[in-house]
Amino acid sequence: MKSDAVSMRDVKSLLFAAKFYAILDASYLAPENFPSMCRAALAGGADIVQVRAKNADDAEYEKLLESVLPQFEGSDIPLIINDRLHIAQKYPRCGLHVGQDDISPIVAREKLGPDRVIGLSTHSIEQARAALKLAPVLSYFCIGPVFATRTKPDYAPVGLKLVRNGHALNADRLPIFCIGGINRKNVGEVVAAGAKRIVVVSDVLQAADPEEAVRQLRAAVR
Repeated sequence: MKSDAVSMRDVKSLLFAAKFYAILDASYLAPENFPSMCRAALAGGADIVQVRAKNADDAEYEKLLESVLPQFEGSDIPLIINDRLHIAQKYPRCGLHVGQDDISPIVAREKLGPDRVIGLSTHSIEQARAALKLAPVLSYFCIGPVFATRTKPDYAPVGLKLVRNGHALNADRLPIFCIGGINRKNVGEVVAAGAKRIVVVSDVLQAADPEEAVRQLRAAVR
């Protein structure tokens, strides 16, 4: 971000305007390819980027993060750390995304202060309702996996019904991103169900032209 003093209100304004969330996932990317894939995602129009490496140790994760961090200097585009609060505390320009089994968003907000981006994964209408109650704490939340995905093989797909129902109860209190198995073939279904923002992993990271894939996916979101 341009300044460490970006307010929570400014962050949410950026995220409400967002359409496409890119994830640089070590399950698909070799470490040396993180910088080039990040450049492609940003050139294609990614509004927010996350570094995810579930099986990396902290030193490996920080090396991946630092390999892309220079691309965000002077930019308002948030760079998000996956799950690791202790690492987020070391990188004041980065946000944090947590899952249902990770550290509480309330604790994360207490540790990171009022102006960092904090996101949460949800997998049911009950979890979406709970996320909305955390609107003063969270910057956004995700709904998914919408479709089956090998990125999250242990999670049953929530389907388009949860996309519709989740957006129906949101009332614009928090930006919602839909995630899981979304690609250029099915993104129209997700948008028709009410999605205003999407996260796409494999269809971008495995594309022959990742920049163009991001551009096409982003353009599909009304």
